[in-house]
Amino acid sequence: METGASGHWFDDFEIGQRFETDGYTFTESSIIDFALQYDPQYFHLDRERAAGSLYGGLVASGFHTLSVVFRLLVQAQAFGAGNLGGKGMDEVRWQRAVRPGDTLRVFCEVIDLLPSSYPDRGHMRMAFRACNQRNETALTGVLLPILQRRPAGR
Repeated sequence: METGASGHWFDDFEIGQRFETDGYTFTESSIIDFALQYDPQYFHLDRERAAGSLYGGLVASGFHTLSVVFRLLVQAQAFGAGNLGGKGMDEVRWQRAVRPGDTLRVFCEVIDLLPSSYPDRGHMRMAFRACNQRNETALTGVLLPILQRRPAGR
């Protein structure tokens, strides 16, 4: 399994190609800081109230988890040198709460490659799965990056 696709353009990817990222450990302070800015629900902010919630304790916002997953994929250069952004995500599912001390790693696989009507780019479908340190799935989905085709002479 590759750890990154540095230097890859749309033309270099193959269906079935897999990537794995390094890990990221969520801390109580990172969970609370994110929640204060973007998702101020009590089970992300208040340790005592969260203990009596459905989650039984403080948990990371799903949007925090998704942001970390995307950061890990970018740091691993999973989209390669030809990354032009993306057109969305499909099938995003939060499968398990992420708690302080959990370390997530992301596994992804190229599931489709579609040349664009624009000759300088193509579209990829990349399935991802974020797992904690016990290999329990926390988040899944499909990313839809747009990638540049290899420039002439490269």
